Amino acid sequence: MVVISRVLSLAANKPYRTRDLQYESAPYINDDGYVDFAPGDIENPRNWSMTRRSAISITSILLVVNATFASSSPSGCFESISQEFGVSTEVAGLTITLFLLGYCAGPLIFAPLSEFYGRRWIFYISFALYLAFNFLCAFAPNLGALLVGRFLTGTFVSAPLSNSPGVLADLWDPLQRANAMAAFSAMVYVGPALGPVIAGFLELKEDWRWSFYVLLWLGGGTAVLMLTIPETFAPIVLYNKAKRIRKANIPGYENVKARVEDGDRTLIGIYKVALTRPWVILFDPISFLCAVYMAVVYCLLYMLFSIYPIVFQQRRGWNSGVGELPLTGTIVGAFLGGLVVLADTQIRQRRIERGEKKMEDTVPEDRLTLAMIGGIGFPATMFWFAWSAEYK
Repeated sequence: MVVISRVLSLAANKPYRTRDLQYESAPYINDDGYVDFAPGDIENPRNWSMTRRSAISITSILLVVNATFASSSPSGCFESISQEFGVSTEVAGLTITLFLLGYCAGPLIFAPLSEFYGRRWIFYISFALYLAFNFLCAFAPNLGALLVGRFLTGTFVSAPLSNSPGVLADLWDPLQRANAMAAFSAMVYVGPALGPVIAGFLELKEDWRWSFYVLLWLGGGTAVLMLTIPETFAPIVLYNKAKRIRKANIPGYENVKARVEDGDRTLIGIYKVALTRPWVILFDPISFLCAVYMAVVYCLLYMLFSIYPIVFQQRRGWNSGVGELPLTGTIVGAFLGGLVVLADTQIRQRRIERGEKKMEDTVPEDRLTLAMIGGIGFPATMFWFAWSAEYK
């Protein structure tokens, strides 16, 4: 019975054993008079076990893999799409373009909603709709239906893409977070590179619809794991905790509040901030230049999915499967980059343990060294690829 109870507890999104909760007559109130986490509070996401936090992080990153894998998957079967609908490969490429446009639109909608309703329900609803519109893509009767489906799937799956980093920030302290973000960043590059490879080999024996069948299988398996993700957004956890305290009618605590309740807790207020904040941030030179640089990087990454077929299939005569295999270089590079970040984090952790530096003295600029090395290496390798493409 204990095992059954634990399994059901996981399915009900309880990240702690109920017997570990200690119900005290006096809830913990911080110096500002708001309900807060007590020291060592089991309800605090950062106090959950390492195993539990790792499992939640892996599941969140799997949701990201679905998003990035789906973004580029049709590029491996443009020829099949062109033949079935009687269009050029350039028009077939709109399946990628419209998906990425949905990528851009989705975070403006779902990121503010996660601050209002929490991470958990946004994951559930958006990913369910992503799967539903993937069925539209897989069984599209015409090109218009396929393009509409791709735009909507890109919009809905952008919620996990934008909210998963928030989950990682909820669970880990700044130093540990670097490792989690390294895994997240690696999957951002692994997914787009893996999609065309699988779709390219499917193209040899099947048609383009099979690439969407794969997306449905991957999404279905991930959706089961997604149900084990609990609420991790601390303000929402405390908001729910404050509601439970008020409902319990504990003498002297009948009107306690969480800090989030004293803000402008309306959708209009949240969207007002969320839709203006990005433009305000862009007036900061560092933020603006980082945004421009990342836009260039992603532009070049997705251009490779159109360039590789030209270089390796048209010019060298490789088939649609083998012609996409060079993209595995991106996968290897992403993992190597992640390992470099892990090693860098370990070095910093040892310095803190030896007393050479305090945790509170760490600043974001400490990571700039790796960014500068990558900033030089990236254009150098792109030029290397461009020149070597002319030689057989």
